[in-house]
Formats: sequence, structure tokens, C-alpha cells
Amino acid sequence: MKNILILADGTIAKHFLEWISRKRVAENRYFVISYRQESLPSNIGNNIEIKDADPTSYARVYSMMNEHTFSDVFIVMSDKQDAIYALKNVRLCDSKIRIVFVNQWDDSEITKDEENIVVLDEDEIIAAHLYDNLPNVPLVAQNVGMGKGDIMEIRVPYGSTYAYRHVGSILQRKWQISAIYRNEQLILPTNAIMIRPNDTLLVVGKPAVLDGVYKSINRRVGLFPEPFGKHLYLLLDMQKDHDKAISHINECMFLLDKLKNVELHIRVINPNDFKLLDQIKEINTKHEDIRVHIQYEEIDYVSMIEYDIQEFDIGLVLSSIATFEPHGIQKILYELKKGVYLFGNTKLCDIKQCVVLMDGDEERMEAISSTAFDVSESLELDLCLCDFDPEGDFESKKIIIEHYENLSQIFNTQIKVEQKIANPIRELASMSELMHIVPFDEELKQNSIFKLISTKIKDFLLTSSKHPKLLVPFTTNE
Repeated sequence: MKNILILADGTIAKHFLEWISRKRVAENRYFVISYRQESLPSNIGNNIEIKDADPTSYARVYSMMNEHTFSDVFIVMSDKQDAIYALKNVRLCDSKIRIVFVNQWDDSEITKDEENIVVLDEDEIIAAHLYDNLPNVPLVAQNVGMGKGDIMEIRVPYGSTYAYRHVGSILQRKWQISAIYRNEQLILPTNAIMIRPNDTLLVVGKPAVLDGVYKSINRRVGLFPEPFGKHLYLLLDMQKDHDKAISHINECMFLLDKLKNVELHIRVINPNDFKLLDQIKEINTKHEDIRVHIQYEEIDYVSMIEYDIQEFDIGLVLSSIATFEPHGIQKILYELKKGVYLFGNTKLCDIKQCVVLMDGDEERMEAISSTAFDVSESLELDLCLCDFDPEGDFESKKIIIEHYENLSQIFNTQIKVEQKIANPIRELASMSELMHIVPFDEELKQNSIFKLISTKIKDFLLTSSKHPKLLVPFTTNE
């Protein structure tokens, strides 16, 4: 048990003693020196002992400190001179004891030469609480952690880029979502938990990083590729992408113009044409927001790509299907929860709409919904939600459609819903000038025997390059 000495006088002291009486910390015993009855609460806890004496009296303080061993001394007094005398008396009795001193007079000179002292400035505390109640100001923990913004509460507004995303799909580098509060309930987050509007996130991390996270969460849709990362990463394998390398770069540059404050990093592997490399380097010199990285030696490409993604804060990887599947690249991008754009025969500048093809899995469709709206707004494309069902079972997709229609109202973005009794694979193949937005599944195979009998879109994604595809990272419940 710890003994704590409190030199009390005034209304703050009275409220402090009321808190102590209510909370009843069993491991603490309190000794209070006060000579004003109005400074004491009406109900005193049984672990509080009151000494009716002048707290500025050296003799009284010395007698109390000589009789008991104290771990801390609290000086909570309303008169400035009395507080100064009390502080000097305590230091005469014990020069090293920890003191908590309430400064009500905006005078830092009182304690400037003191050691082992915690100064609570009344004006600063009130001002800080007033500031916390301003709109658009993050709530920072004051009494836990470092108290410098390393622990923060952030409410997720409607239209946030973080709404309707799984925790596991969000890049958390140098910060982490530690808890989610929803409808007055605490949720311990797993990768599969979906963040919803009005959730309050308890996040921890470096203060400077959390400031950026706060701003990102409170921005509305239109910041793609966040929150998966910030910048673009074009992967060119010269053995597979040689003939279309410049075309792929031009598409990336088109995308770069559409997005805000984004850089393009081009990683070239297996270089085999120096004339083509010179063309790529020339593009690099003409554009400040483009960086070219050429790998001349054969190395572990997976480790290199993983390093690049972390180093350059990559949110979207652009690649051809031929380059995406080999080298274990698909697996590492799935594990890192990065968006992937697979080039198709239709160039980005010719795309007229984004298409989400419903597969009946409510969780998967919700997981990619926010990104679908974000991409369509960022690229100024129409968004179409398609329900192509061979058996005409439209009722089972009703909840998914309602979810997208609700987001349409929240984001103030139009969405077209198309329902048709048709084979989804054939119907999609007959469409043109579109980007196909799909969940990024762990296993996407180019050659699968199941495609002969399957009507699932994921079994055909890597078999055709007619439509460009955006693979959106997500995490399902186990």
C-alpha cells in the first residue's frame, strides 16, 4: 500500500478529494492536511485521513512526513503564496520525493528549478479540453502513453475512405488500429472486421504518423489508392512486356494525371533492350513525379518487390497478367493487401465505366464497394453494378444492391444497377470499354480445369485480357 500526502485548500482540492472518495483505490491511503472545512467533501472515503492543520506550516508537514513514509505529495492550493510555502516546506523535509503541483496562476517561475515534480497548469488543461471539443480535431490521450498524440481516438465519418473496408486491407505502417467502438460496444479488431461509418477507432503509433492517419480518415472518397498506400508501382518484365512497355507507361501517366499528389515508381526487371531502356529513362527525366528503378541482375524478385512497396509507400501495383502470375508476385501482393491493376486490351483513357459483377457473396461485395465508388469518382467513370444470373435468382442479391444504393447516396455518386438472366462470363465478354472491379482472391489461376464448368468470375479473371481489371484487397471471416 502506498501512502500519499495531500496539502489541500480550495475548490479544486475539494473536487479532487471527491474523486478519490468515489474511486476508492484500495492500494492507496491518503493523508490530507487542510484547515478549511469548505475544502473538504461531505463524504470522505475510509482510506482518507484528515488532519485539521495549516498546510503551510513546516512543523505540521514535517511531523506528518516523519510519522509516515509517503510515495507522493500533492499540493492543491488556491492561494499562490500558500502553495509556494507548502512546496518549500515539503522540499525541506524531503528533497527527492515526487510532487504533483497544481499551478492555478499561469506562473512557470514557481517550479522552474524543481526536480521530480509534475506541474498541472490549470489554464493549459482547460484550454486543451476546449480545443479537443472543436470540430475536426482528433481526441488525443492525455494521461496514458506519452501523452503527445501517440494514442488517438478517430471517428470514421460517412464518405470516409476507411468506411466499409476490412481492417486487414488497410496499410498500417508505424501505426495500428487497436480497438473499435461501435454502438457503445468494444470490438477487438481482427483482419476480417469491417470498419463502418460512425465507428470510433482507437489507434496507436508515432504522433506524426497518426496526424496523417487522422486527416486521411476524415477525407471523403477521392483519394485512391489510399488507404492501401499512396503511390503507384508499375512492374515491367522486359521478357514479357517488351512490346507494350511504352503503352503501359502511358496508361500509368494517364492515371497519374487523374490522381492527386501521387508518384509513379517504375520497376524494370529482366532488361534486354537498351534502346527501350533509354526511352524509359527519358520519360523519367521529363517528369518529376516518375521514378525509374532498373534491376539488371537476377535476384529474388519477390523480396525486391516487397521492399519497394514498403519503401515507396505503394498502394496500387500495375502489371500485365503475364508478369503478375509468375515469380510468386501474386502471392506477395495478396499478403501485403495491395490493390492490383491488370492491363487489358482497352486502354485506361478509353474506359467509360467501372463494372462490379455480383457473385452473391455479401461480404466480398461490401468489402470492395468503397473502392469501387472511390475509383469511379477519381477517374470520372460511371459505376455499374451487374447481376447476371443464369437462374434469375435476383432476390438473393437484394441486400448487396441496397448496400451499394446507400453508398451512392452517401457519396453523392450515381450508380446503375443492371439485372439480367444470363451467363455472367459470356455477358461480361460481350461488354466493352470497361474496367472490371473484383475482390483480390488468394488463388487466381490462369489455367484451371474448373473453368470448363464454372460460372464464377474468379475462375476466368486471368484467362482473358480483353477488360482491364482492378483487384481490390479484402479479408474474409475465417
